[in-house]
Amino acid sequence: MKFTGRNVLVTGSSRGIGAEIAKSLSGFGLKVWINYRSGEAEAKAVQADIVATGGEAEVIGFDVSDEAAFVDAMKQIVIADGELAYLVNNAGITKDGLAMRMKSEQFMSVIDANLKSTFIGCREALKTMRKKRFGSVVNIASIVGETGNAGQTNYAASKGGTIAMSKSFAIEAATSGIRYNTITPGFIATEMTDVLKDEVKDAFTAKIPMARFGNPSEVAEATAFLLSDHSSYITGETLKVNGGMLM
Repeated sequence: MKFTGRNVLVTGSSRGIGAEIAKSLSGFGLKVWINYRSGEAEAKAVQADIVATGGEAEVIGFDVSDEAAFVDAMKQIVIADGELAYLVNNAGITKDGLAMRMKSEQFMSVIDANLKSTFIGCREALKTMRKKRFGSVVNIASIVGETGNAGQTNYAASKGGTIAMSKSFAIEAATSGIRYNTITPGFIATEMTDVLKDEVKDAFTAKIPMARFGNPSEVAEATAFLLSDHSSYITGETLKVNGGMLM
């Protein structure tokens, strides 16, 4: 794939889907900034994998829900590279529980970590990218943001908000040459799904027309496409990567 810019920040990229996105983008020649909150060792392992295959990567630790830290990190990247061409807002958490028993703090902690952090990243990217009138942002949401899910009122709200917010950013940024798009993964085989019991996995798989969980690499390739020059006339779009579970 073709990329006009030279670097990318991927939040929450020390493991899982984020790590796969970082490795994939490195393979297309981008310098990758690997973000972590607490998994420094894992982030450095991702960096080592990228360097071992001839890529370029830096590790940058900060909590995406800490506005000052996020803003400072993006300034560091611009100082180091002269630009921030691409951003993938991937970091997020879950704190599941039935809505009638969910405390406001439990709800807001997920909103802050998932939705507020994505807003900060989108806003700061717009400020930075508009100076060169070029840039592309991909926000990783979830199928749950489109369908809802029992026990995930907070998570669904954060991801549904991400979808709507991305469209608003896309409208505001379009004349500056900056694109905002969203990916909504379905059930993807990661550490989070590995712990599910076989009968639970089977029940979910039965709802998926392609009859399997997705691979992190399939989300990563979709992300690369939406960032790249090959999607230069696509903005405000929500790309479903869910095996047909929601059409």
